[in-house]
Amino acid sequence: MSRKKIIAGNWKMNGTYEEAFKLTSEIVSMVKDEVKGYAEIILAPPFPFLTSVNKLTENSVIQVSAQNCASENSGAFTGEVSCAMIASCGATHVIIGHSERRTLFKEEDDVLLKKVKAALANNLKVIFCIGETKEQREKGIHFSVVEEQLKNTILRLSADDFRKCVIAYEPVWAIGTGLTASPAQAQEIHHHIRGLIASVFSDTIAQQCSILYGGSCNENNAAELFALQDVDGGLIGGASLKSRSFVTIIKAMKD
Repeated sequence: MSRKKIIAGNWKMNGTYEEAFKLTSEIVSMVKDEVKGYAEIILAPPFPFLTSVNKLTENSVIQVSAQNCASENSGAFTGEVSCAMIASCGATHVIIGHSERRTLFKEEDDVLLKKVKAALANNLKVIFCIGETKEQREKGIHFSVVEEQLKNTILRLSADDFRKCVIAYEPVWAIGTGLTASPAQAQEIHHHIRGLIASVFSDTIAQQCSILYGGSCNENNAAELFALQDVDGGLIGGASLKSRSFVTIIKAMKD
C-alpha cells in the first residue's frame, strides 16, 4: 500500500474573512485547473473561517483542518473550541502539537495526547507535529527529542488509532526563519521517525504512515524535499498564504 502524499497549508493567525474567502477561492480554482490528483490537499484556516472555507471547498478535492483543538469536549472552558465543534463545521483534520502551541502556550505531552484522543473520538484525523529546537539540534539530541515526543503521545495509541494520524516533522529552528533542513537532514530524521513507528507497531504500519516536512518549505525547495524517500509532503506555513506559491508547492509533489 503506497503512502498518501499530503500538502497542508497552515494559515496560522492571519487574514480577515474577506482575505480568507479570496485566498480559498483562488486556490480552489487553481487546483481544479492545474492539479491532477497526485496529492491530498488540506487547508487549515483560523477557527472563525472553518465553515466558510469548508463550503468553498466542498465541490473540490480540498479538505479542511483546524489548527488546534481543546482537550475537553464541552463545558465551562471560555474561549476554547472542541473537536465536536470543529467536526460540525465540516473539517476532517486537526493540527495538534505545533511547536508554537508547545512553546508559546506550554502544551505538554499529556495534554497533547488528550487532544489527540478527543480528535479521534470525533472522527477527526490528526496532523501531529514534532521537532527539535536549534539548541537541541546543536547538542546532537534531536533524535532523542523526537523519539520522546512520539513515545509520550501517538505511539501510545492503538494501531488502529495510530493509522488515523499523520506526522509533521518541523524543526523549530526552521519555522518562519527562512532556514530549511538540508535534504540529507530531512531524510535522515524522517527515516528515523519511520523506524520508531516500526519498532512500536510494525514495518507495514510504518511504511503506510505519511510523514510531512514543515519548516520554511517553499516553492523553491519543495521539489527537492518531496523527492526524498521518506518525505511524503509538507505542512506549509507562510507560503500557503499566497495562492500561486501554494499551488506551485502542490505541483512539486509528483506520483
